[in-house]
Amino acid sequence: MKFKPPFLIAEISANHCGNYQLAKKLIRCAKNNGADAVKIQTYTADTMTIKSKKKYFKIKNGLWKGYSLWDLYNKAHTPLDWHKKLFSYAKKIGITIFSTPFDETAVDFLEKLKCPFYKVASFEMTDLPLIKKIASTKKPMIISTGMASVKQIELTYKTAKNNGAKNISLLYCVSNYPSEIKDFNLNNIKFLKKKFKCKVGLSDHSIDNKVAITAIAAGAEIVEKHIALDGQKNGLDIKFSLKGKKIKEFKNDIKIAYDLLGKKQFYRNKSEEKSKLFKRSIFIVKNIKKGEKFSTENIKRIRPGHGLEPKYYERILGKKSPKNLSKGNPLRMTYLKKIFV
Repeated sequence: MKFKPPFLIAEISANHCGNYQLAKKLIRCAKNNGADAVKIQTYTADTMTIKSKKKYFKIKNGLWKGYSLWDLYNKAHTPLDWHKKLFSYAKKIGITIFSTPFDETAVDFLEKLKCPFYKVASFEMTDLPLIKKIASTKKPMIISTGMASVKQIELTYKTAKNNGAKNISLLYCVSNYPSEIKDFNLNNIKFLKKKFKCKVGLSDHSIDNKVAITAIAAGAEIVEKHIALDGQKNGLDIKFSLKGKKIKEFKNDIKIAYDLLGKKQFYRNKSEEKSKLFKRSIFIVKNIKKGEKFSTENIKRIRPGHGLEPKYYERILGKKSPKNLSKGNPLRMTYLKKIFV
């Protein structure tokens, strides 16, 4: 996957609220506010779980407390018969669209739509048969790593590589909804980049732009955020979603952070050149006759920077002046060539 960082993925997830026209508006919103790609999710309630009243399937805490898993996914899913139309709409308005498949049948379905690359959700990251299936398409993979240990990430990464994936990106993710600043350890991004030598990003479920800005400073090149429309109040993910124009503000923030990092080698911008005049240099502070010795009384290291660099000061002291020099003038190397021969 070739892209210009920072690459912002706008995740629609369940914020379409079961309304196809709202899903289209969200894609348009992503496009209008600077997102580089928009992502949907491909599953049905039956491919995610089973319909059961047993305690194992009941959500007891958090944002979706009280839901059974089947009911939550049935409410949240993006209907399969929307997919082709949403892919076509995104193409028409000029934004990349892709998806997260949650089982092998979803991969087959998305392949027919020519999905350009795939995202693996944190909760499916250890589902190795699914990893193998996605990798077999040989398309780029973006893998979220929420809750995973280094060993689990390593196994998933190797499995993907060994089964045909050539372009893998990892996303550091905190699987809390919404995530708090205290939940993050953004040095994990540096660790993942060093260990796996691949592109690394952030799947951000926080409500504070500082998290993503700091992630960029730590080396993130991809950021995924859930989105909603300006003024949208309903949506299963609404509490940790960027709304409307806030998407553009967010994109600008992470772009500025990325641009501030600059080049990978030590570099000074040419805009600083004019400020060199205010550096210290050696000036003549008393009239000096030819043959008179330079001393702390007749030369000083002062601002501005028109004279000789201060590093020469101690070498000059005690040397004889080769010519008459006037107070208030900078001391220049051309006067002192004989001294430094």
